[in-house]
Amino acid sequence: MANEVKKPIKITETILRDAHQSLIATRMTTEQMLPIVDKMDKVGYHSVECWGGATFDASLRFLKEDPWDRLRKFRDGFKNTKLQMLFRGQNILGYRPYADDVVEYFVQKSIANGIDIIRIFDCLNDLRNLQTAVTAANKEKGHAQVALSYTLGDAYTLDYWTEMAKKIEDMGANSICIKDMAGLLLPYTATELVSALKDAVSIPIQLHTHYTSGVASMTYLKAVEAGVDVIDTAMSPFALGTSQPATEVMVETFKGTPYDTGFDQNLLAEIADYFRPIRDEALESGLLNPKNMGVNIKTLLYQVPGGMLSNLTSQLKDQHAEDKYYDVLEEVPKVRKDLGECPLVTPSSQIVGTQAVFNVLMGERYKMVTKETKDILSGKYGATVKPFNPEVQKKCIGDAEIITCRPADLIPDELDTLRKEMAQWSQQDEDVLSYALFPQVATDFFKYREAQQTGVDASVADTKNGAYPV
Repeated sequence: MANEVKKPIKITETILRDAHQSLIATRMTTEQMLPIVDKMDKVGYHSVECWGGATFDASLRFLKEDPWDRLRKFRDGFKNTKLQMLFRGQNILGYRPYADDVVEYFVQKSIANGIDIIRIFDCLNDLRNLQTAVTAANKEKGHAQVALSYTLGDAYTLDYWTEMAKKIEDMGANSICIKDMAGLLLPYTATELVSALKDAVSIPIQLHTHYTSGVASMTYLKAVEAGVDVIDTAMSPFALGTSQPATEVMVETFKGTPYDTGFDQNLLAEIADYFRPIRDEALESGLLNPKNMGVNIKTLLYQVPGGMLSNLTSQLKDQHAEDKYYDVLEEVPKVRKDLGECPLVTPSSQIVGTQAVFNVLMGERYKMVTKETKDILSGKYGATVKPFNPEVQKKCIGDAEIITCRPADLIPDELDTLRKEMAQWSQQDEDVLSYALFPQVATDFFKYREAQQTGVDASVADTKNGAYPV
């Protein structure tokens, strides 16, 4: 041990984004987060993931908060720590591909408002859908991290991942993240994968996983030993289950080794003490479903990411069909195979999940087909690694024309049109971007905001209820 090169493992903290997205449907408010920011800023994290993903949608739709305002408040509070966001490539934080001008403007405004690191991924691992965002982040002097959506299947070999990594380095990314949404990466596979990627590229490698299948902490241990540069963890009150391994546990694991983080456990304990009552309240209200806290080794069969599990639960609850939960989980891998064996991550996870729900509830597969399922099958989201099931494709879209180019090449610039559409509500440059992603939800929020400012009754929407894509 004494002769080993000291390489402390770096940690990205997820409690302000992915942890509460995975466990309590992204319902933590800015007000709940801000009082602890000062202490979190003293830990020494590589970065704090605090924005992007479903935080944008949830802030506007359920919490009646301006996500841009949240970001600015984080930036004011985190004086020593890099802020990180999750960005869905050409889909930004929405559920459809956007024109390049919207993508570029969103990246520009994210960095201007305080984001340092943008983790960019595509639900199909179609690199054509990432280039615009990477180029834009580089132009704004941000850190462009490209995430490989990790999944299992015949097509996803070690060669596939290393070739992808080389292409990502070539496209100008500053680092690569292995994004294991469903906790599918096993410990010894992590050794092989990290070692292969470290050999293939010279940029840093980060690993993000979820505890859903119960192996994540062991996977981190092996990945760190194999040379991974950064791991994603969550403070213990919002760790485990469908979230990430616990920050304090990983810090203690590497204490006294060449990978020692040097973090202060007393400081971490104070931060954990702050979040614990928020967790207890979520358990009491039913917002934190104990189903999402246990280990589900069947995840390795279903490949369902954490956020998607909690969303499926609420979808079925709304339909009074909770007894169909396991039937739907059995259907998910079948739908996924029909749709070209795509990774399951937003928005493909929602598309596959919702279609699986319909297939089960209707009693006939693809009797009812969502617009998004049709869009995937017609190439509107990009290219899948494997071909679609031709029978399913025929049943769902008939003889519709299939798109083979980069989908965004067919989308004309949108910003000017969007600005005109929402001009009456605009109070800041960023409002057009909120509107671009969620026109109806953003408009409701703008009305609510105006009502608050003018003192009119502002009960535009119920801020607590409703299911939405995670």
